[in-house]
Amino acid sequence: MDSVIASSGLTRRFGPTTAVRDLNLDIGRGEIYGLLGLNGAGKTTTFRMLLGMIRPSSGEARLFGTRVGPGCGAVWARVGYLVETPHAYPQLTVLENLEVARRLRRVPDRRAVDRVLELVKLGEYAERRTGNLSRGNAQRLGIAKAMLHEPELLLLDEPANGLDPAGIVETRELLRDLAADRSVTVLISSHILAEVARLATRIGIIHRGMLVEEFEASGLAARLRRRAVVDARDRPAAQAALSRAGYRFAPAEDGRLCSDEASAAERPEELARILVRAGVPPTLLAVEQEGLEEHFLRTVSDKPEAS
Repeated sequence: MDSVIASSGLTRRFGPTTAVRDLNLDIGRGEIYGLLGLNGAGKTTTFRMLLGMIRPSSGEARLFGTRVGPGCGAVWARVGYLVETPHAYPQLTVLENLEVARRLRRVPDRRAVDRVLELVKLGEYAERRTGNLSRGNAQRLGIAKAMLHEPELLLLDEPANGLDPAGIVETRELLRDLAADRSVTVLISSHILAEVARLATRIGIIHRGMLVEEFEASGLAARLRRRAVVDARDRPAAQAALSRAGYRFAPAEDGRLCSDEASAAERPEELARILVRAGVPPTLLAVEQEGLEEHFLRTVSDKPEAS
């Protein structure tokens, strides 16, 4: 794989606290990689190390094959980023802020500002002072500044923050088009699994600074657990009948009988036959799939705390 982002043993400690521990990433050209984690999991610290904003305590990061650190200035012309809160000059208009950014980035084409305003749907706010923007439009401006110089790599830390549903969809489609049409590599962080799953081609889950799971987004459905749910007028009798047939069901908080065994979820018709023959026909028989958020929370709760 043509690596755009690569890290090896990337670690950052703040005194006795290890914010990121032994992080290994390998992200290729045109990928949209979603780094998923709870608040405080180490996402922003990872971004700041990848961008050279802070030095790792150990390990290294490389962008386009160049080690991040002193002397790698040429790399930044190929990188756009939004980390934490988007910054702007509050007394200047949206247009003026982007013009300042264009000059700082040494983008020679003055039409670049107009193009990026259209991309992020900020044209009608071009003459508005940024200090008067809504949080969502301030976020759009931050994304616009990251994209102004048409970078090959975008690092976006919680890019959906403050966006309304329409803005989230527009940003998702924009990033997807950049990756597909221009082979732009995108690394996004989020604590919202459903949004990451809709956009990313690959997902990594970070917890307490460690990458605890990584998988292709197309394989997410196969990772979601399914469970069989049964209800009957005589719940104890139904549970006993299923137990005699070799199926382990236990009462949930609402009293319904549930089983996480794959064999139960795969044979609902067999469960129905067992209950009917035992004289306790089901009033409910369903196979429920674990939600995305449930999968995420289960994954991080299963991981022991690092020492």
